[in-house]
Amino acid sequence: MKLKRDWPVDSVIAGHDFAGVIQQLGLDVPSESRQIGQRVAGFLNGCTSPENGGTFAEYCVADAMLLVDIPDDMSFESASTLGLAAFTACQVLWQFQKLPTPVDVAKDPFPILVWGGASAVGQFVIQLAKQSGLQVITTASPQNHELLRKLGADTVFDYRDPKVISNIKTFCGDKQLHVAIDCVSVDESVSLVTQCIEDCEDSYIALVLPVKVKKKYIRSDFTDAYTLLGKPIEGKYAYPAIPEHFEFGKWCAALLSRLAKNNTLSVTPIRVVPNGLADAQYWIDYQEEGKLRAQKIVYCTSSS
Repeated sequence: MKLKRDWPVDSVIAGHDFAGVIQQLGLDVPSESRQIGQRVAGFLNGCTSPENGGTFAEYCVADAMLLVDIPDDMSFESASTLGLAAFTACQVLWQFQKLPTPVDVAKDPFPILVWGGASAVGQFVIQLAKQSGLQVITTASPQNHELLRKLGADTVFDYRDPKVISNIKTFCGDKQLHVAIDCVSVDESVSLVTQCIEDCEDSYIALVLPVKVKKKYIRSDFTDAYTLLGKPIEGKYAYPAIPEHFEFGKWCAALLSRLAKNNTLSVTPIRVVPNGLADAQYWIDYQEEGKLRAQKIVYCTSSS
């Protein structure tokens, strides 16, 4: 399987997101925290090493503390989206900035810009930000505007519109825009986002890829969700194990579990493809070619 990334692929199982039933517990897993037969979802740092493994398999090994509990009325196919994108959404909102949360809702709502709202990460960011009491402004292609409004966006603008920057500023009015989540994080999107928010020390952009913000005062961070797994990361974007990130990852898992149980978290629209993992390379290429819009590809194994 050839993945168009900087990952090693020889003898390495690919795949990041998963959903299924716990089949076996490690000796160090407290019996009161997890049970065999429990329905769960999550993500792994697949594609990196034989030791870490990935989720393109019938079975995978995951940390018991980083699993999302999925309710009985949610299918495994839908629950499989509650992994990398959902944890990344938590990370860009709360790991490096003190924004309101669904647990501690904003008393005085202020605007937040979610650039690329139709992306998998963007869809979760919109919901989490709205449930935190924020005024959510987002961008997407027109065909996805209604979806994002249903998820909680207060307004949606076409990112291709030449007036998108002025439209966003007009919508904000007297409320200055200081916080943005760039769910695309390429040079073009960063340039547009920085024109929407105030260039001051109170302004912040959360990034999902390591691109440079070329403004004097605007702070930014690139978040790597794999640091939440509590293990060292090798390769181009190497990180040591960061205990604080692991603790935050456990907080994210608990929050997502609660929201899923309360039926207040919508999953990303899915496209369950035929032939399970047999055609995985075709669908990876399909996605790399930009043909997938506002959906997640889901593969089913024989044990689903």
